[in-house]
Amino acid sequence: MNSRSPDALTIDAGRVRRSFERAAASYDGAALLQREIGARMLERLDYVKLAPRTILDAGTGTGNALAALAQRYPKADLIALDIAQAMLRRARGDSRWLARLLRRGPRTAFVCADAQRLPFAPSVLDFIWSNLTLQWCGDLPRLFADWHGSLRVEGLVMFSTFGPDTLKELRSAFASVDAHTHVSRFIDMHDIGDMLVHAGFADPVMDMEVVTLTYDRMDGLMRDLKAIGAHNATAGRARGLTGKAHWQRLSAAYEKFRRDGKLPATFEVVYGHAWKPQPRTTAEGHAILRFVK
Repeated sequence: MNSRSPDALTIDAGRVRRSFERAAASYDGAALLQREIGARMLERLDYVKLAPRTILDAGTGTGNALAALAQRYPKADLIALDIAQAMLRRARGDSRWLARLLRRGPRTAFVCADAQRLPFAPSVLDFIWSNLTLQWCGDLPRLFADWHGSLRVEGLVMFSTFGPDTLKELRSAFASVDAHTHVSRFIDMHDIGDMLVHAGFADPVMDMEVVTLTYDRMDGLMRDLKAIGAHNATAGRARGLTGKAHWQRLSAAYEKFRRDGKLPATFEVVYGHAWKPQPRTTAEGHAILRFVK
């Protein structure tokens, strides 16, 4: 495949799974940004009126959000879903002390599945939570349609993902040394909002913030990305080994971004939430009229 073809940025789901399988042991030690974004998502729930019976954590990873969700919604059943079995094993291990602490009993289920193809019956979930998973999903319109079908009426979806300026320095540095794809395509928040509406969600709320991490050397950034499983999963990636001379050129290209003695790594963090509204038509297409007393 030509790396400049439109399909070069297609996400290889098998590579995503393998990358996160390998990163399960190192993930928590490097996932500082992921935990911080999850904490900021939790703060947003302070302004949402919700009493869910069943919560799905789509892309749970090592289960960092499970304790906070369980404490916030102690009556809800939790489903922790991830594409990588090794991630789920770590999440399951961490959940045992949580169950004892909250005396919840066996009310957290662990499901190994693709977040783009939920293995659930229609209308069984009240709340879908997803922290930094959407950027690994190649077909967001299909994903949102699937999530919409799995939610009960008046159910909520809340997520975070990365926007187009994410890792712009790394993308630029790689573009100066070869023609392969090295950084995923990240979707603009306005396009994501349109996808939510098209899938049937109502009143999507989208916003964005820029977070910049700094490093002494580019090697530090690459080690962190590897430790959390953020490998290049694009179809247009280079297939051979990268030589020392290539990495030296890449490091030199990244140096042009150095400011105040540090190398920046930009992350455009996108937050969104939307509700599944009452249906306006029947399955046959007839309008539904509601009368308020």
